[in-house]
Amino acid sequence: MSITSSTICSAAEALQGLVGFNAKTGLHIVRFSEDSFGLDVTEDSIQPCAEFVWQPLKGALMTLSRERLGMLLEQRIDERLNISEPLRLYLRRSDLPEIIAERRKA
Repeated sequence: MSITSSTICSAAEALQGLVGFNAKTGLHIVRFSEDSFGLDVTEDSIQPCAEFVWQPLKGALMTLSRERLGMLLEQRIDERLNISEPLRLYLRRSDLPEIIAERRKA
């Protein structure tokens, strides 16, 4: 199977779960329900993992962040987060620049 930038972007859009910023610890945490974050995570910091991995660049352009994907991979719940092989390959290929794309809501 050939893995393209388009395949990697589609895999990023298919990520499951939510990420919230824990102000007390200064760390992002992953959960699968907004109700399970607790009081140390403000509601406005909670976002779907598929949004969390994309960082604004300029205008409508966004960068697929290897750092943030790596943070999700560190959780060691790949199957539950739906981290697939295209995303693992993207993380391993640090010799290539991060993907920059214009994201649009369907």
